[in-house]
Amino acid sequence: MTSPVDLRRRSRRPAWAGRNYSLLTAAAFVTNLGSHGALIAAAFAVLEAGGDSGDVGLVAAARTLPLVLFLLIGGAVADRVPRHRVMVAANALNCVSQAAFAVLVLSGSAELWQMMLLTALGGTGQAFFSPAAEGMLLSSVQGEQASRAFAVFRMAMQGAAVGGAALGGAMVAAIGPGWVLAADAAAFAVAGSMRAFLDVGHLPRRVPGGGMLADLREGWREFAGRPWLWGVVVQFSLANAVVAAADAVYGPLVARDHLGGAAPWGIALGFFGAGTVAGALLMTRWKPRRLLLAGTLCVFPLALPSAALAVPVPITLLCAVMFLTGVTLEVFGVSWMTAQHPRERNLFVWSMTWYSERTGGTSKGRTGLDWPACRPRRPRVNCLLMTG
Repeated sequence: MTSPVDLRRRSRRPAWAGRNYSLLTAAAFVTNLGSHGALIAAAFAVLEAGGDSGDVGLVAAARTLPLVLFLLIGGAVADRVPRHRVMVAANALNCVSQAAFAVLVLSGSAELWQMMLLTALGGTGQAFFSPAAEGMLLSSVQGEQASRAFAVFRMAMQGAAVGGAALGGAMVAAIGPGWVLAADAAAFAVAGSMRAFLDVGHLPRRVPGGGMLADLREGWREFAGRPWLWGVVVQFSLANAVVAAADAVYGPLVARDHLGGAAPWGIALGFFGAGTVAGALLMTRWKPRRLLLAGTLCVFPLALPSAALAVPVPITLLCAVMFLTGVTLEVFGVSWMTAQHPRERNLFVWSMTWYSERTGGTSKGRTGLDWPACRPRRPRVNCLLMTG
């Protein structure tokens, strides 16, 4: 018999927020909180070990290379192995690599090649994790409330990213980068434990067939046969490569020369993060009739920060531009996820969307790492940092 207390507890959670969705959202919040602080900690760990801005760029690039190499394979693996097992295994690899990184930094014996190797292991884990996580999230939501569910999920992720970067920076200054990396390892352990309890019984069983190469060919045919899908992927990868890369390289330099240094650029990035949270909040209340049209139109404002930096505009106007860009980017993100729901497709297809983001550029939320590389003697390393 259900007690009144149980009924009240159930009523507090929306009908669309099932067990899997709640676990995925909570785990994503934990990992984003730790990972965005660890991004800052890794850069300062390299600098404290005697490295320069070029070494910071090499460590950042070491994470990107495995993503490029293994992301598509990760989608094929997630089609053949239960998704939650892939996610837990990837979290375990990230936990071990970050823990080892933390031990090296805390002991004062970290070498550049060791930091690059451990960062590459983290990138490998992310390559296998991302397609499985994307497919698991899309399958965890049913009904017309999918858009609201995805908006809440992304709002949690973006909030954790903003908070993690701020907390990570403060912790690096207070207790050093090694302990921040250790906290990130613990976050992966907690998140992996949560994801181990995901229920995959509702997912269709895979029919025995060809090998992994056959899966890749099948996924490519499905991807290439959907013009609306690859059209948006190509658009966003080009926009990401040109606009996000320009902001990553140019933003810190403009801040140094015209805006007063790193602090104003950090404030502008904070407004961008606040914009992503506001955009996700907006999408909990609004569902465009034509999702892909609304999402595609919201890609164009990504050019505004580059234009504002080119002038350059005062910091107050730049913050407003960054906030608006964050809002529109999040409208695109939620619309894109909702447009793909509830299709149960080859995870290679989802890998292609991640691949376009990772090879095209990186999110503005990571450009705070570029500041240590903005020394006049080594400006070229920004091109490496923008890939991290």
